[in-house]
Amino acid sequence: MIIKTNLQFPFSAVTPKSIYLTRRRFLAGASTILGFGSGLSAAGTRLSAVKSPLSTTEKPTSYQDVTSYNNFYEFGTAKSDPARNAKTLRAMPWTISIEGAVAKPQVLDLDALFRIAPLEERIYRHRCVEAWSIVVPWIGFPLNALIKLVNPSSNVKFVAFQSLYDPKQMPEGRYAGIPLPYVEGLRIDEAMHPLALLCVGLYGEVLPNQNGAPVRLVVPWKYGFKSIKSIVKIRFMEKQPPTTWNILNSNEYGFYSNVNPEVDHPRWSQAKERRLGELTKRPTLKFNGYGDQVASLYAGMDLRRNY
Repeated sequence: MIIKTNLQFPFSAVTPKSIYLTRRRFLAGASTILGFGSGLSAAGTRLSAVKSPLSTTEKPTSYQDVTSYNNFYEFGTAKSDPARNAKTLRAMPWTISIEGAVAKPQVLDLDALFRIAPLEERIYRHRCVEAWSIVVPWIGFPLNALIKLVNPSSNVKFVAFQSLYDPKQMPEGRYAGIPLPYVEGLRIDEAMHPLALLCVGLYGEVLPNQNGAPVRLVVPWKYGFKSIKSIVKIRFMEKQPPTTWNILNSNEYGFYSNVNPEVDHPRWSQAKERRLGELTKRPTLKFNGYGDQVASLYAGMDLRRNY
């Protein structure tokens, strides 16, 4: 289904769902209601998006599971902590700094971000390195649309990402046990792949704080920790950037971290996964089931080493 989009209202007009539900009212006037067309809910949090042919036909995991079972160490290390603690995150106003070897370095606010490309709904499988999985109807646009906009140098080989880290908003981060701010990276050809998504919503709504509001990365063929949340900086580089879990323990977390049932984590098997909401485990799919689209990116590589 295609929902018509009306761009006369900026993204800055969004009322985050958390504000609406806690205050039980809209902020004054139409400027507080999400105005991206006719797809508005009573809570004013809806996003209009075109259904993507890249979506899986698998049944999405429940909204409750997806928004209450999260890894977001800035808000606590237990799975239930982010949903409880991330209300302190101020997702608006927000800016993303585009830096490095690009012809058009710039700072994008959310209004500018939403003008880059039409929004799509993509139902993707999402596989955590901890051997649990979900299926999520994400909303966003291809990361390559932003990359084309800023025009990287021909020498660029990698794209680095950085999350917000503000101890005032994220006091639990001091107990996270990982270096912060959280950083991640992709090879430029991975970032340019059509499946790589710059995500601003899920289930037809803006991203909840615990899921990485207001903008995150979704790379469906890689383990979930590669899909960095609450992005504030994107840098284009010639050399491979550091990544948080690889810094912390390079023996367990590689730079590539492609989903691969043939390569176990040193402390557990990756052969099967537990889909949230299901009682039995299912076999893990190589590249999380996206091998037909992405396997060529790694031709000639030893995937048992470059996990």
